[in-house]
Amino acid sequence: MKRFHIHIAVDDLEQNIRFYSALFQTEPTILETDYAKWMLDDPRINFAISNRGRKAGLDHLGLQVESGPELEAVQQGLSAAALPVAAQKQAACCYAQSDKYWSVDPQGIAWEAFHSLNAIPMFGADEVIQLEPTSSCCKPATET
Repeated sequence: MKRFHIHIAVDDLEQNIRFYSALFQTEPTILETDYAKWMLDDPRINFAISNRGRKAGLDHLGLQVESGPELEAVQQGLSAAALPVAAQKQAACCYAQSDKYWSVDPQGIAWEAFHSLNAIPMFGADEVIQLEPTSSCCKPATET
């Protein structure tokens, strides 16, 4: 089963945690000094915010899947859209290790399809996949 994913870059993490906790009527599932995530079942959304010095606003959209075969099926759909698709295996990003595929829609919005493998104790510092435009989600905090 798929879960829709939304990642938003924010200027003030605490203020946004208060807002989204009130909106969703629940506290974040994961809370770090620079990141918060709500794993909601109604609606079925993985909603994440981060404060890592990025321009505020929509960072990327995505689909989270529960298995490797399901991830490959989503990747086939991305490839069928005839837009760039880049694989990122064993990615360390957003306090999780995941296998991912990245693409970008015709409007330039980054899309991530991913299968989370396990939790890790850091936001991550993976290689940034170069699609135009790129998502800033998993860039090290020192990059601009």
